[in-house]
Amino acid sequence: MPAIITGWGNCVPPAVATNHDLAQIMDTSDEWIVERTGISERHVSHVGSGELGVVAAQRALAAAGREPNDVDALIFASVSPELLVPSTASLVQKRMGIKDVAAMDLNVGCSGFVYGLAVANGLITSGVCQCVLLIASERLTWYLDWTLRDTAVLFGDGSGAVVMEAGGDDEGVLWAEMGNDGAAADALMVPNFGTSMDRIRHDMLDITVQFDGREIFRRAVKGMTQSGLSVLSHAGYSIDDVQLMIPHQANRRIIDAAGHKLGIDPERVYVNVDRFGNTSAASIPIALAEAMEHKRINAGDLVLFTAFGAGLSRGAALLRWGPRAEPLGVSDAELPPCDATGLEIIRRHAEPMQARAAARAAS
Repeated sequence: MPAIITGWGNCVPPAVATNHDLAQIMDTSDEWIVERTGISERHVSHVGSGELGVVAAQRALAAAGREPNDVDALIFASVSPELLVPSTASLVQKRMGIKDVAAMDLNVGCSGFVYGLAVANGLITSGVCQCVLLIASERLTWYLDWTLRDTAVLFGDGSGAVVMEAGGDDEGVLWAEMGNDGAAADALMVPNFGTSMDRIRHDMLDITVQFDGREIFRRAVKGMTQSGLSVLSHAGYSIDDVQLMIPHQANRRIIDAAGHKLGIDPERVYVNVDRFGNTSAASIPIALAEAMEHKRINAGDLVLFTAFGAGLSRGAALLRWGPRAEPLGVSDAELPPCDATGLEIIRRHAEPMQARAAARAAS
């Protein structure tokens, strides 16, 4: 049986940085950012991606009426893991007290949730697993060079999670597609972090996101449209049959362009990029949990996820929502208190970067 989503939850850190905040530390403005991206604010985390993921996971398990030890596989989708070794999935497993189960990290950028959904569905339909916990969590602000406004204004932090179990006839994941255009991998990358870097000469302040905005826009719209139409065709449906589309929240112009090419009414496209920015793999499950809270999805609805990200990865999944659209329980899990505003957290990173940039300019 295809896998259905039985639980959902998200977690965003409490500290918020508005466009007006960013204008205090770089040459930008609210008008400039909104016009180009549709983003007004983003959340900035004081904890690691694993901690964000634990809270989202606990909320998803409560919504599913499940306990941690009901889980028999844990997938952690992220490009900002807490550690490279071991997997952040194993750290989350330890923190949640989950027994000896499969645990893995998945790194495919902003397409991570869709890829994870396809992997979880395969584990369940094959009978290997019965209850999969899929977490997508990002702390992208850690990577950013706050002297580069073209990239620094785009990203935010947060996490979303779902519980997946076997469904019934004609429900669950009806079709999923994954692809990757590796020829253009350098259009979106963190080029100076990993085993290719020179450990002796490396300066941690050099870590940043390399981003070709024009190339990303063109390929993102094409990739999300291609994947969306493909899964609809394979499943035997048209875009008119879809009750809600939840795209990766990259920026408003990409979302609008992809929706237009797919031919879907904008009112059936869920958008929250204005409040969260681009949270990479976490953006779809964050939006999904919000959509469930706002009762935008009902039992039996067709829901389309589309994504595009680093690699350059792309993917889409079409789901027939299961018989329940209400949570079975609510978790009281919360992040540890944060003693700083979003701007204060950013300043801690931005000031040494700005000092280095000034020193280089002077020399």
